[in-house]
Amino acid sequence: MSSPAERYAAAYERQRDPSPQLRAFQAGYGFQLDDFQLRACRSVEAGRGVLVAAPTGAGKTLVGEFAVHLALEEGRKCFYTTPIKALSNQKYHDLVERYGDDKVGLLTGDNTVNGEAPVVVMTTEVLRNMLYAGSATLHGLSYVVMDEVHYLADRFRGAVWEEVIINLPESVSVISLSATVSNAEEFGDWLTTVRGDTDVVVEEKRPVPLWQHVMVGSRLYDLFGQGEADGEGRRVVSPELVRAGRDDLRSSRPGGRSGRGGRPPRRPRGTYTPGRVEVLEKLDAAGLLPAIVFVFSRAGCEAAVQQCLTAGVRLTSPDERVEIRELIEERTSGIPEGDLHVLGYHEWAEGLERGIAAHHAGMLPTFKEVVEELFVRGLIRAVFATETLALGINMPARTVVLERLVKWNGETHADVTPGEFTQLTGRAGRRGIDIEGHAVVLWQPGFDPTAVAGLASTRTFPLRSSFRPSYNMAVNLVGSVGRTPAREILESSFAQFQADRAVVGLARQLHRAEEALEGYHEAMTCDKGDFQEYAQLRQAIKDRETQLAREGTAQRRAASAAALEKLRPGDVIRVPTGKFAGLAVVLDPGMPASGPHGGEGPRPTVLTEGRQVRRLSLIDFPSAVEPMTRLRIPRSFNPRVPASRRDLAASLRAKAPDDVGRQYTGKRRGRSAAADDEELARLRRQLRDHPCHRCPDREEHARWAERWLRLRREADQLQRRVESRTNTVARQFDRVCRVLEDLDYLSGDEVTPSGRRLARLYGELDLLAAECIRRDVWAGLDPAELAAAVAALTYESRQPDDAVPPRLPPGRVRDVLAEMVRLWGDLDHVESTHRLDFLREPDLGFTHAAWRWATGHQLDSVLRDAELAAGDFVRAVRQLLDLLDQVADAASGTPLRETARLAAGALRRGVVAYATLSA
Repeated sequence: MSSPAERYAAAYERQRDPSPQLRAFQAGYGFQLDDFQLRACRSVEAGRGVLVAAPTGAGKTLVGEFAVHLALEEGRKCFYTTPIKALSNQKYHDLVERYGDDKVGLLTGDNTVNGEAPVVVMTTEVLRNMLYAGSATLHGLSYVVMDEVHYLADRFRGAVWEEVIINLPESVSVISLSATVSNAEEFGDWLTTVRGDTDVVVEEKRPVPLWQHVMVGSRLYDLFGQGEADGEGRRVVSPELVRAGRDDLRSSRPGGRSGRGGRPPRRPRGTYTPGRVEVLEKLDAAGLLPAIVFVFSRAGCEAAVQQCLTAGVRLTSPDERVEIRELIEERTSGIPEGDLHVLGYHEWAEGLERGIAAHHAGMLPTFKEVVEELFVRGLIRAVFATETLALGINMPARTVVLERLVKWNGETHADVTPGEFTQLTGRAGRRGIDIEGHAVVLWQPGFDPTAVAGLASTRTFPLRSSFRPSYNMAVNLVGSVGRTPAREILESSFAQFQADRAVVGLARQLHRAEEALEGYHEAMTCDKGDFQEYAQLRQAIKDRETQLAREGTAQRRAASAAALEKLRPGDVIRVPTGKFAGLAVVLDPGMPASGPHGGEGPRPTVLTEGRQVRRLSLIDFPSAVEPMTRLRIPRSFNPRVPASRRDLAASLRAKAPDDVGRQYTGKRRGRSAAADDEELARLRRQLRDHPCHRCPDREEHARWAERWLRLRREADQLQRRVESRTNTVARQFDRVCRVLEDLDYLSGDEVTPSGRRLARLYGELDLLAAECIRRDVWAGLDPAELAAAVAALTYESRQPDDAVPPRLPPGRVRDVLAEMVRLWGDLDHVESTHRLDFLREPDLGFTHAAWRWATGHQLDSVLRDAELAAGDFVRAVRQLLDLLDQVADAASGTPLRETARLAAGALRRGVVAYATLSA
């Protein structure tokens, strides 16, 4: 018989969660659900939507799994969407293990496994395509889980999340799982607007506490002092670390004390950036492995593994090495033997057996999956990774190390943001395994502990919509609901919701300004006449005088520049102003270059009568300068020799008239432009004739009028900002539709046959692909040539724009590629006339590699020729396969359909076929 305490605890649990379904679901796990999980699950069970915003590793996916449980219990369907295929595969395997492969399916574009199952895991793009196609698979759908919904902010793919949320049937409950964002309530309000009742559940507490450290040399410092806080409750940086940073800054300062014999000062003892091997040894000794070390460079990841191998680092036992070897051989058995050497298999496998691995986008997907599985199983102790590992994959560690706080963002080297720092360090601490997680930043020269503390403490990561209507989206929406309803649908986007909220604040400011304007207008009322009209005349006069003065300054500057351009070596001039005012002889006219700094005007180098050699500019000549006389400059003159300067200065003083050096000889300014300006004269007459000009209180009224005019300008600017943000998405949709009408993809509310083809083409260059099909640009190409041509629409080179021109395939496809670029130019012109800029230029960088792979060349030869990593190559081919499948679908009833299918078949071989099956 149970004790009273046990009975009370059981009753408390029943009161805390009276739901049998939730109790049954919880019984399948070996732990009690957290409060935020229970609250979110109750919302799902009540039929409401829910947004769960929680830190990495907090267990928010469990709420999505409860939706899966409910769907199976109710005999309904649940779709579980993820942003990336790897995460879809991982979740698919998790759900299959729990519910069996007969109840769980997978749809990723590459793979279709049991697609009509009651639970289907898929990428978000697959669900978007199903919605537009009106797929029968949607029948019976009750729940959609949108994992990593904060991807909505991604500027390339984020629009897909909004398309799905907006277009799902009203009967579907949406469970949105997000990283911690500061505007979760705003996002939840939008979800309520478009989906109905949606509860927001925010959990900010990490399930495993995180300790922040900085490794300086061989020492590991805490980032924050123990239990210390400033007056505002913020944690204080560790005094020891502040001292280390201050000592380093003092020793590295250019003006700091030098060492003996003028040598650079030594850094404080122990203040250096620890090497990768030393970092692992320190973490291992402190019991802080397994660790993920973020390097932010693919080459850096591979180099780190090689450094550890060279140093003889070994983090695994003999039994573990046997287990690792068995898994490696099992997972790579399908890769052709000839390709293993090309892929760096043996070096990769040796690192794994020692408990060390790299993880980055350039690796073969199969290799990455093996690394992930071994790490989760605790057989890999250290992974050197790029930031892509932080995006969704379930690979928690005890410790996360950041080598640097600067990374390449695709365009430039930029500081890691607070959001990125939180995402990366969020991997530290394994729930149910670790009592605490650890984040370690490596010391670098110029290290600022306070800046790192700011990164670690900031919790403001707002979610910002990146939504914009695309051509494909437009034809699909117009075809489904018509143009006006489509416009209304897009006005319900999160992008417009955020813009409208900003408009609310602007409108409030505008309202206050309008109220103040009324008061100012009343205060400037004059019994003699309309003082607002009089004030506007005064302002018009002021504006005209300013304009004329500006024009006069520009004319004088132009005259000065023209005069300086006429100067020749030996001309004697007088510098009218500045600290070098007085006589000078021109040594070098300093004509302007044609480059970016040519707009500065001539920069003559002169010798002053004070024997100084100086380079002057237009600012030293407020008016045109004229040579007074000439002086012969000896060939032996050297401006660096004091005697030469002294002799030439003496000649200068002797050559010039006695009074020239003391008197200004520049031309007097002529009559001002304002004196002869007819417009200004007319305005002044109107002002004098106005009845308010004779009002005794004129200046008092004028002071209120100036305030009114100033506020009127501010109010007009606010009005323009309000108008620019109102209906922004809908206006952009209108421009998209006008482009489509010009090109005959839309005709009013009707989608033309060409538009129906476009509706099947998804991607950044959807319209260009549709035009290529419509204009038969690809007609007559063989499968390999078509693969090369289509590759220009999917590939984006990592090379800079000024890199060597890419190698192209031989034969007719070269002309086809040139025609595609010309066609893009035509479309770009059409876009620009409608103020759009959607279509990037086709990238020919992968065309030769795609053609060679499709014609059967060996992997080694293709990778070497293309200078691509295996993972990049496989990913590029996968993207190409996606578009070829779409082209085949869009080109129904034409020979192109079969050619596209043959091209896809030619590409699906070797590592590509194996990677596709395992992905």
